[in-house]
Amino acid sequence: MSKPRLAFWSAAIAALERLPQGALSRFAGRIADVPIPHVMRRPVLSAFARAVGADPGEAELPLEEYASLDAFFVRRLRPGARPWRADPSGAGSPVDGIVGQAGRTAEGRLVQTKGIEYTLEDLLADDRLAASLDGGWFVTLYLAPRHYHRIHSPTRGSIGAARHVPGNLLPVNPPSVAAVPGLFARNERVVCELDGTAGGVAVVAVGATNVGRIESIFDPAWNGPRGGVTNRAREGAARGRAIDSRRYDPPLELDAGDELMAFHLGSSVVVLLEAGRFDLDPRVLPGREIRVGDPLASAILAVQ
Repeated sequence: MSKPRLAFWSAAIAALERLPQGALSRFAGRIADVPIPHVMRRPVLSAFARAVGADPGEAELPLEEYASLDAFFVRRLRPGARPWRADPSGAGSPVDGIVGQAGRTAEGRLVQTKGIEYTLEDLLADDRLAASLDGGWFVTLYLAPRHYHRIHSPTRGSIGAARHVPGNLLPVNPPSVAAVPGLFARNERVVCELDGTAGGVAVVAVGATNVGRIESIFDPAWNGPRGGVTNRAREGAARGRAIDSRRYDPPLELDAGDELMAFHLGSSVVVLLEAGRFDLDPRVLPGREIRVGDPLASAILAVQ
């Protein structure tokens, strides 16, 4: 990114930090929830799809069946649109998106973008989990507005714990990633811990500006009145800053590809894979377009 553009984005983010990000994002979510008259749904949603580059032909339902922009945004896909191509004992992509960064964590740190690192402990808000994943692989996946916005389990396994970590709601587009140190560890997020067939996996759904909510599919009771875990106006000021940790006994069993969460409007996902248990697929490179179920990592065969 050029220095003038970087300076522009840094100034824009600094200005946004002074605004009530949660309230603005909730307002955007309410706008997206406004019902569209039935007769207007096809022209309105077709225009939106053309504007962002989404493919309505992949949607589970005809456009007339989506009552709001958000309903279309968080649409499911028609059967067979995303065959699971990854080995279920390894890991597949949990989302449609673009690979931002991928590599190994080292000494508890991972790369946000060239010249910017942040820590596993800050991202996960759990030193035990951070230590267990240090030295393993990480992949950051950015979801543009055109992408399908449901998050799937990257592996067969079980969820033993999850946490909601409050934070900012700053943009997570590539210019912001280059301008804001520690962005993913500063924004509001939901962390899911999975005990996968091959080893430990963490899926971190990162909130952003205009992301009205991150919905939990694996634990629907966790969602608030508007259907999301995050960005709840009803929380008190002190409670709203507290980490909400959950443990599941027995753990919640998932198959590879099962729905895990959903973004109501877009954001990013960080996937972390336990060291010595997975080999990153060589095709997972920065800038690559990836889809749900594409191979992310294979299981190391010595692990049974």
